Amino acid sequence: MNDFIYDIPTKVYFGKDQLCHLGEELKKFGKRVLLTYGGGSIKRTGLYDAVMKELKNADLEVYELSGIEPNPRVESVRQGAKICKEKDIDVLLAVGGGSTIDATKWMAAAALVEHDAWDFFSKWAPVKDALPIVTILTLSATGSEMDTAGVISNPETQDKIGRLERPLLPRVSFLDPTNTYTVSKYQTACGSADILSHIIETYFTTEKDLYMLDTVMEGLMKTVIKYTPIALENPTDYEARANLMWASSWAINGFTYGGKKKAWSCHPMEHQLSAVYDITHGLGLAILTPRWLKYCLDETNVYKYVQFGVNVFDIDKNLPDFEIAFLAIDRLADFLFNKCALDDTFTKVGIKEEDFSAMAYKACGGKTVGGFKPLTQQDIEKIYKMCL
Repeated sequence: MNDFIYDIPTKVYFGKDQLCHLGEELKKFGKRVLLTYGGGSIKRTGLYDAVMKELKNADLEVYELSGIEPNPRVESVRQGAKICKEKDIDVLLAVGGGSTIDATKWMAAAALVEHDAWDFFSKWAPVKDALPIVTILTLSATGSEMDTAGVISNPETQDKIGRLERPLLPRVSFLDPTNTYTVSKYQTACGSADILSHIIETYFTTEKDLYMLDTVMEGLMKTVIKYTPIALENPTDYEARANLMWASSWAINGFTYGGKKKAWSCHPMEHQLSAVYDITHGLGLAILTPRWLKYCLDETNVYKYVQFGVNVFDIDKNLPDFEIAFLAIDRLADFLFNKCALDDTFTKVGIKEEDFSAMAYKACGGKTVGGFKPLTQQDIEKIYKMCL
């Protein structure tokens, strides 16, 4: 296996009664706070009032930016960066899911530069620093509350691009499973598909790796598969929501990567779907992942599918390898499309074959996606067609 460095110093307050620490944590970074959130669901649930009470009690000066979109757009980042500069913001507080947190991360970076926020993606402008970020999570999905990544969309160019940069790591995150009680069945299912994809993209590798990391990932996948149906059936089941929330963070905070050097495949393919069609990220991943696994399967890597099928889905290890592999893919598809009730084809969500060529080209940058199995533009188009 490869050498690696693991260093994720995000401080996490996990549980029901942790918001009382919000003011004291924010005050460590200054007095002026930019509060960011999405379409207003935090006001309907009462979370907004609870947050504002803590900010008022801490005597903090609060500015707000609402309306951050799913598949967050660069214009929201520009607005947030402008407020940060005009109001001399000390710290940003993101209350929401991955979209709000991702947008807030890039506001924090854009606030400290003179160039346009999109230059971080179109010109790969360096991220030397960012204002401190604190998060309050309301959706278990992206893991943005505990990682260095942020993905932004630009509708004008039909691009959706992500970057991992150390300064974007949240300093403190508040993870209260009760804040996810009101998440819809659809968004809960999409979030679980996203969590699974983060693990699968890391798990399926031909690199030599620590046995321990594989067992951790298998445990995380089994956790999602066990508790998602419970959360769908009973949205206020605390154990289910807590397990999904913590699995979300650990799926993508870098712990399971070890020394892996391979790029991901499904995520760049999906980013093009949501860039062009603005679909929910987790839904796109759900449709793609079983087809990607089937397309990549061959004699050289079937052992990994066997490990997946036996250890995650309890398939009989005495069956022939390829039978186990196909059963494992079918079990994953059953979880995503039957137990989670997600749409199973591009046709059902309105994605058209006429866009496949352009999306596939962008997904691989005109070259290859060097993931579990290197994929060319033609490979990606074939996978897209499998999803129709």
